[in-house]
Amino acid sequence: MPYANMKDVQLYYEVYGEGEPIVFTHGASWDHQQWRPQVEHFSQGYKVIVWDVRGHGKSSLPAGEVHSNELVRDLVYLLEYLEIEQAHLCGLSMGGHISLQVAIQYPERVKSLILIGTPYTNTYNWFEKLFVPINRFSSRLIPMRLLAKIQARTLSTFNKDNKAYILDVVPAMKLNDWVRLWSAVSRMESGDRLAEVKCPTLIVQGDHDQMIKRQQADLARQLANASLITIKNAHHATNLDNATDVNEAIGLHVKEYN
Repeated sequence: MPYANMKDVQLYYEVYGEGEPIVFTHGASWDHQQWRPQVEHFSQGYKVIVWDVRGHGKSSLPAGEVHSNELVRDLVYLLEYLEIEQAHLCGLSMGGHISLQVAIQYPERVKSLILIGTPYTNTYNWFEKLFVPINRFSSRLIPMRLLAKIQARTLSTFNKDNKAYILDVVPAMKLNDWVRLWSAVSRMESGDRLAEVKCPTLIVQGDHDQMIKRQQADLARQLANASLITIKNAHHATNLDNATDVNEAIGLHVKEYN
């Protein structure tokens, strides 16, 4: 199996196709298999890279506290390992925020961004300032199988196949690993550096995704070169709920900025 070996972590990845590179980064508690519809579609004309963020899927997680910037450096290291100077970065939720942070810290590495259901802050309003710390604490008390059932029930409305995937991938993570990872992810903040993002950015919002919707229009306004589209019949698992429309939107964006 292909791994990029860093000093402290092994990162699992897969590469498909040839051409302009697109790197897809999954959401928290999921893995690279989230992007199956995109791999099948885009590998016909692009080099498609999917990977497991540290602590997810087949990637390892060192002991100790997890820092969100480690997730960012992992993606940059993967690009270096694969000898990719610049790529389109596409991510959902956590994966989008990691991609956004790469564009802020390593702008020369990013040709464009596709941010699907992506938060840029965890302190957007009074609700998040109150709820996110509570959610962070309660993550210690919820078994992974129960978390999987909650996610599956919420995110399988538009694509029934999401249920089997979520019920398989989420419980595969150890609770202690999840708690450490979620502590880092739920502290990621990019609001004070959005002005530094100059690359073309496509923001993709599922029409039924209330989890992140409140931030999307604001993110589009603050980024210098961004457009916002809404995908019909889609929740937070937007790329799985309506893969056809998401693939079309990504394809048009990447083609424009190749």
